[in-house]
Amino acid sequence: MSDFSEIEEMYLKTIFEMHSDNPAAIVKTTQLADNKGVSAASVTEMIQRLSSRDMVTHIPYRGCRLTPAGFQLAASIKRREILLEILLTDVIGFEGDVQEVACKMEHAVNSDLESTLDRLLGYPEFSIKGTRVPSVMRDFENIGISTLLPISKLPANSSATVELIISSDTEAVTIAETGIMLGSVIETSADARICDGNTLSISDTLSMRILARINSIGD
Repeated sequence: MSDFSEIEEMYLKTIFEMHSDNPAAIVKTTQLADNKGVSAASVTEMIQRLSSRDMVTHIPYRGCRLTPAGFQLAASIKRREILLEILLTDVIGFEGDVQEVACKMEHAVNSDLESTLDRLLGYPEFSIKGTRVPSVMRDFENIGISTLLPISKLPANSSATVELIISSDTEAVTIAETGIMLGSVIETSADARICDGNTLSISDTLSMRILARINSIGD
């Protein structure tokens, strides 16, 4: 978690979303007011507050743009939202309002948890909507022994032990039919995943819900 309030983080994320393709562009006060459904005066007050903390540059009577520090923080907040959306959809199988829940949860995620989520999800490049995951100040860790990953993200020529399976009753039946259970050892090659000598045929969706800890990685 940052030392910014939830509403401050939401403003930073909105500004980032409005000009992530062109960080030098000015986000107009009227644009932010329309987006937030508040008065231009309220937006100006927030811009001044963020400016005092070196998160934005205030351009009077026009709007603002993110500073380098603001851009980094805003990119991280957006990345946390995307990672949570992927976790909720692909790993947990949540069927409610994913965006709303992720938006509420993102403010409780600190940098350590963000890095762990990112690694767990295999450093995704795109969100569930197809937008690119922000890479600014992204902490890529080496995947190695004892790393816990969905089996769809296991590196080639590795061996891993299944530690967690998240599934509905119907999905549990499908997974059981593959022979995968807690404690199963999954071995991977360049183009296949193998369990108990049998090549697995399982969807990427279900593969994301089976987490295994790496025992070894070959050359």
